[in-house]
Amino acid sequence: MLQRFLTAGALAIALPFCAHQACAHEGNGDKGGRIVDAGPYHIELVTKDRRVEVWVYDAKEKAVSPAGFKGTAILVVGGKPARVVLTPAEARLTGEAEVSLGANPKGVVQITGPDGAAASGKFN
Repeated sequence: MLQRFLTAGALAIALPFCAHQACAHEGNGDKGGRIVDAGPYHIELVTKDRRVEVWVYDAKEKAVSPAGFKGTAILVVGGKPARVVLTPAEARLTGEAEVSLGANPKGVVQITGPDGAAASGKFN
């Protein structure tokens, strides 16, 4: 009986958290990419051939200006890491890899905000 009570209590606490996480990560973002948490931000990653584009959103998924941001994408291609420096361009951070990346590469995007705080998001 106590075990059922503890399990129910744990689920009651975990389900709202999991529901938020699923909401933040399910499906595609506005630009057709995958969205993950990166510290206080959400980031959307889109790759097209060698081009990498990253949009930064606040906690409410409202677009954040990339001015003052910088970043690095470390994406796995053919079992090897491809490192791409990201710089602000219009409404996003962008960069170009030395090799074609495919549509959904795995890896990490690290960003540094104008205040110097760093955050990263993992794409599986």
